[in-house]
Amino acid sequence: MQQPIIDFDQDEVGDWRAILACGHRQHVRHNPPLVERPWVLSAEGRARFVGVVLVCKRCDEEGGDESLPSVNHG
Repeated sequence: MQQPIIDFDQDEVGDWRAILACGHRQHVRHNPPLVERPWVLSAEGRARFVGVVLVCKRCDEEGGDESLPSVNHG
């Protein structure tokens, strides 16, 4: 299910997670060469991604609320 990013936090080892509108969290690591997300390393970069829609696998598994609007960032 698609959910917009509303904020970010860090896990216990310092990796960044997107906080989704549904309340779930999803890692958005910058881990070269496997994953390139340099934007997550700065407050300005993370701010640009607030509102971007990600697929929340936990909502899909739990059958979350599909009435939430999708927010497109662009």
